[in-house]
Amino acid sequence: MVTALALIALSVGLLVWNIEDKPKQFFRNEGHVFGTVYHIQYEYDRDLHDTILLCLNEVDSALSMFNPASTISRINRNEDVTTDSDFEKVFQQAQEVSELSGGAFDLTVAPLVNAWGFGFDNESERTPEKIDSLLQTIGWQNVQLSNHRIVKSMSGIQLDASAIAKGYACDKVADRLCRLGVENLLVEIGGEVVAEGKNSQGKPWSIGITKPVDDTSGQQQELQDKLQSTHLCLATSGNYRNFYYEGAQKRSHTIDPRTGYPVRHSLLSATVTASSCMRADALATACMVLGDSAALQLIESIPDAACYLITAQEDSLVVLTSSNWTPIR
Repeated sequence: MVTALALIALSVGLLVWNIEDKPKQFFRNEGHVFGTVYHIQYEYDRDLHDTILLCLNEVDSALSMFNPASTISRINRNEDVTTDSDFEKVFQQAQEVSELSGGAFDLTVAPLVNAWGFGFDNESERTPEKIDSLLQTIGWQNVQLSNHRIVKSMSGIQLDASAIAKGYACDKVADRLCRLGVENLLVEIGGEVVAEGKNSQGKPWSIGITKPVDDTSGQQQELQDKLQSTHLCLATSGNYRNFYYEGAQKRSHTIDPRTGYPVRHSLLSATVTASSCMRADALATACMVLGDSAALQLIESIPDAACYLITAQEDSLVVLTSSNWTPIR
């Protein structure tokens, strides 16, 4: 009996030793999600792609306007739906950025995004009368979260989380990996980034800022600049990938919720760092709506944020940065 127990104890000890001694290595996972691609690197003793996919599916179930069963889709159809923690975190952050930016960022922009052909329910009518009518349904103050339900001031209000959801997904994946003990990771979804620790060469992660050259194919990857960091939450918004021409007019996907029309100014891209990637994501969109001067003023007023703006001036690109921007973190 004693011998049997000793053998069992030895077996368990060997099993624990083998688990603890399993060497760590860098894994790379990638795929398609939210209409874009993701690339994730991390150091661990096993592949965690299933865990990552679970996180991404949770975000999709809460915030995807293209998933008819998602929380946000059901809210847009005015169904009685209980909001989950993913939706509530994003909604609360969105409302805060809306207030900070004077409404330049606004989840209720969905009807206008659809009207201009960039949304989940694209329309064909874009007359001034139509835009004026849709503006009556726009306004972040017209929606509230109460007892795990969204309360609208009018039924025509619809929400669009596309300018914050990718950033939140980066945060969620990174947080899930860190909770499992991952110390070195890079999560990138459609250009939004969370980086922690060091890369496979033992160096800080190097993150590029793409030169804003018109390219709807997404193949243009020439870098304007890059930064190195061991702790970073970064998002970039720009009008050089998602746009179309209507006659001689270039229509960008960045819609100003205050006017109802696509923005037209010299700011080509806004890269923002902040305390979370979803915050950076929302702030980057707000910057693109505001234009360079107002964007710099906004970011300078937010202690946990910094920005790198690329503007078009005559025939050249000009970079503007907030006072606390640094290429090394």
